[in-house]
Amino acid sequence: MKNIQIIDGAENCVYDIFSATETEFDLIFPKGSDIAFIDEVYERESEDYLNLAFTEIWKRRVPKVEVMGIHGTLFYDHEYKKEYYPNRTDEGACNPNGTKLRA
Repeated sequence: MKNIQIIDGAENCVYDIFSATETEFDLIFPKGSDIAFIDEVYERESEDYLNLAFTEIWKRRVPKVEVMGIHGTLFYDHEYKKEYYPNRTDEGACNPNGTKLRA
């Protein structure tokens, strides 16, 4: 199982973490990526198939005190952040001017 942190646009968002099977994780995060945006996820896969996967994922919230690593981050309503993750990896994050965020 892999852990996914959800970054939601809601004012009262709590950035929950959910556990996903390898298959579910691969639906959300293409090979080599650990950052995803929900609109792009739904562009790649069938809505019905993804809805079934998310129904299962939402049943597996992991309290933060029990989390042993975060394997991916899924953004909802944060399209403006796409420019900061050009290769959809956390390590590849960049500043507004395009320079690497991490050395």
